[in-house]
Amino acid sequence: MDNLGNVSGGQNAALVILTFLEADYRSPEYGKELLSLGQEIHLTRDINANGSWKDTLDDGHLETDGHMSSCIKASLGNWDHAGVRQVAEELREIAAQLEHNVVAQATQNLGRKISNSPLHQWKDHLTREVERVMRQGVGLEHLAQERVIMALTLTLVKGVCEQAPKLLRTLFNIALQHIRSGGSG
Repeated sequence: MDNLGNVSGGQNAALVILTFLEADYRSPEYGKELLSLGQEIHLTRDINANGSWKDTLDDGHLETDGHMSSCIKASLGNWDHAGVRQVAEELREIAAQLEHNVVAQATQNLGRKISNSPLHQWKDHLTREVERVMRQGVGLEHLAQERVIMALTLTLVKGVCEQAPKLLRTLFNIALQHIRSGGSG
């Protein structure tokens, strides 16, 4: 898991989020929303699948040199398909270690809060729910907390979107903003 490196805004952060959200979905409606989202952000790759991903989001770097940083904010670079998949898989492994009941409760809390609030408050709700769960303790203190926070954030977004697929685009963008801000409100 040392290949996660830093994650903040840019095309590769969006790809990691999308790849994370694509894993193991069950709902056809959610799948259609994922496909549409991928097309909307204009993801393309070279024909041999060994070039970098490109999209219309801003440029940046995601290093895969094995060095851990102390914060999520950093620049992101061009990654190949395998690099994106690896980071998303590492985040899914962390997410799988989170206690199911903690994530289920946090997903319900987030879903309830965003369904009763205006859109401009959703990022704050996501930030506060992640902070609440982290304060409660998730039993993953041996892992870099930035990784745990990112995995928890994406797990909550995916959980809400699986229940309400029409929220995918909005919550995708909110998760991207959340990651770009280093997980702070």
